[in-house]
Amino acid sequence: MAEAKIAPVSAAAAAVAEDGAGERGKKTVVVVGVDDSEHSYYALEWTARHVAAELVVVHAKPSPSSVVSFGGPGAGEAMRCVDADLRRLAEAVVERARRVCIANKVHALIEVIEGEPRYVLCNAAEKHGADILAVGSHGYGAIKRALLGSVSDYCAHHAPCSVMIVKRPKSKQ
Repeated sequence: MAEAKIAPVSAAAAAVAEDGAGERGKKTVVVVGVDDSEHSYYALEWTARHVAAELVVVHAKPSPSSVVSFGGPGAGEAMRCVDADLRRLAEAVVERARRVCIANKVHALIEVIEGEPRYVLCNAAEKHGADILAVGSHGYGAIKRALLGSVSDYCAHHAPCSVMIVKRPKSKQ
């Protein structure tokens, strides 16, 4: 599944993207991974504010079968309900990403691609010829990363381009 939506372009945003052209005369392309976490929206906002580039925002929508793993009577109905919930979540993620882009006067292609986030992001970086893949950091320690896995860690080792891990500053209390 690949849906694409485009946020509006302002003349100022287009000029900024042109200024981000690399030595080869092409625009710098940054793929930004978003999910429903504050960390990913912070990464998108930070990238929109600090990196003059053509943005491609990618949300990896889990497949219903990765969420529901049982068979038997009622499995089909459960899968349809889970799929509907995942679609609603993806729509909410896309809408919020679109609002972040508009608020920062940035043009972005926004895609929803079904699959495991680590693979979806690396494949999107390759597909779009990204110069940078930007992801947020949940700030997990070594043990949680080992147990839960880390999308940013996987991407840092497997993406076809440089990976920027955007960390939200710790609040000063």
